[in-house]
Amino acid sequence: MAAPLLLLRDIHLTFGGPTLLDGAELSVSEGERLCLVGRNGSGKSTLLKVAAGLIQPDQGERALKQGTSVRYLPQEPDMVGFETTLAYVEAGLGSHDDPHRATYLLSQFGFNGDENPAKLSGGEARRCALARALAPAPDVLLLDEPTNHLDLPAIEWLEQELKTLRSAMVLISHDRRFLSNLTRTTAWLDRGEIRRFDRGFGEFEAWRDEMLEQEEIARHKLDRKIAREEDWVRYGVSGRRKRNQKRLGDLHAMRQDRREYRSATGNVVMEAAEAENAAKLVIEAKHIAKTYGERKIVTDASIRVARGDRIGIVGPNGAGKTTLLNMLTGTLAPDTGTVKLGANIQMVTLDQKRESLHPEATLKEVLTQGHGDMVTVGENRKHVIGYMKDFLFGAEQANTPVARLSGGERGRLMLARALARSSNLLVLDEPTNDLDLETLDLLQEMLADYSGTVLLVSHDRDFLDRVVTSVIAFEQDGKWMTYAGGYSDMVTQRGHGVKARVANTMDGTKPGKSKKAGEKAEVAPRKAKMGFKEKHDLETLPKKLEALRADVKRLQVKLDDPSLFTREPGTFKKTLAELEAAQTAISAGEERWLTLEMLREEIEG
Repeated sequence: MAAPLLLLRDIHLTFGGPTLLDGAELSVSEGERLCLVGRNGSGKSTLLKVAAGLIQPDQGERALKQGTSVRYLPQEPDMVGFETTLAYVEAGLGSHDDPHRATYLLSQFGFNGDENPAKLSGGEARRCALARALAPAPDVLLLDEPTNHLDLPAIEWLEQELKTLRSAMVLISHDRRFLSNLTRTTAWLDRGEIRRFDRGFGEFEAWRDEMLEQEEIARHKLDRKIAREEDWVRYGVSGRRKRNQKRLGDLHAMRQDRREYRSATGNVVMEAAEAENAAKLVIEAKHIAKTYGERKIVTDASIRVARGDRIGIVGPNGAGKTTLLNMLTGTLAPDTGTVKLGANIQMVTLDQKRESLHPEATLKEVLTQGHGDMVTVGENRKHVIGYMKDFLFGAEQANTPVARLSGGERGRLMLARALARSSNLLVLDEPTNDLDLETLDLLQEMLADYSGTVLLVSHDRDFLDRVVTSVIAFEQDGKWMTYAGGYSDMVTQRGHGVKARVANTMDGTKPGKSKKAGEKAEVAPRKAKMGFKEKHDLETLPKKLEALRADVKRLQVKLDDPSLFTREPGTFKKTLAELEAAQTAISAGEERWLTLEMLREEIEG
């Protein structure tokens, strides 16, 4: 059996508190597609950093096969010191890598390569970092939440792109559909150790539940055996006799095992505080429209929302999903048309940016609104520590500032605060961001049991399928269409998923421009003139493409020799690689030239 490309053996790591990694082991073989799963805070990102060589463990070994190239996508990329996005991506290329692929990938993520990295938003920086990780087509690709900040067209494009790569991959993601479509092996990080399952994520959860059930049975048997032995000590033959000392020692050993047993992390206890029922017709929008400048966000939309509906709103970034949501809930007036809300509406909103959490406020202050130690959940009152534990926060975190929480912890805190308020209309804008899979399950179950109405904006295909009863989808030029069922039902009815709003980009925003607060940031002003590099590329690309096409013909003639493979297998393999690289360069070059030509025509009117 061939040696693995990357091997982690007996990894131990502690950051001043409980042990995070306790003998974790991970091997990655050539071409392997592996997902790394586990609860938030279990150490997945830390283990990936160990695999990337960025963190030195307290104990254990990291072994990398000689000549193996590794690329790592962090959750928070560092782009300091680079003047342009193209310079940042090209810095990740090796001497033998194709430089055209950097340009191609940047264009797919909505960049032209001239943007200043210091002015990118968090989402734009991650897309740029993703281009840098993919550009070299490394032997091992380590991706930490690659779908974060991507819209549905970008996620589905990335899925197809990763399928074509020969790289071995280790993926961390909360997107079930993404993991199920890409992975063939699952590594479960549980209580500091890795449990390997030689199946893809689609079969993992049933196996995990079976493992936990068997573990619970074994723990129950151990408890019963301890109870029997304790009875023997109390009422049986005297423990002072020599022949009974071993049995007494075994009891002490069992008690020690029970004390050291690390139980599985508990589940979130999630229940929404429900208000009295609203009217049967919750929202009625008639012929509403919204325009920013020349840009049509919503055009002549009529939407009815009845009590108990669970509606998903989908579309690419920049399509105006949040604008439509704000119009339907009455927080933004339409330019034309009317929106009528039913009687007795009690609305609770969860925003996607977590901006309503003050960074200096503590968990306790957020949940109690700064008053005392009790949380009001609907009509009931509960001690803040008990309510925190329902959402997997420890008592010691009560005075922890929001700024020190992870993305997943902030997501749980927002849910905890939102679900404590009485409501009959839940408005959730990207609620799944940064939540682990188990918390997503419980959120889904809570929404299924919720008797009120739900309006949901999400890019998570699996979550939409599990939760919503209908989908409102963006159809270009400000038009929105309603489809019965979940996301997969919508795809079946319309024949395709969500498409990008602007051709040749994966995002509706103008390349290199950060979106500001409010929907006006979605308006991309026309560019006044072409930059020097753009002009140079437009002039020189035709000759480069002509030379590349000549190379393809030459290499193809060489490969047409039927005896080349048997006579010179090394030359055959090298020639095939050169042919694929040239074909990729042609595709990227043609895409770049077309983009620039369209830009030139737009500038010249």
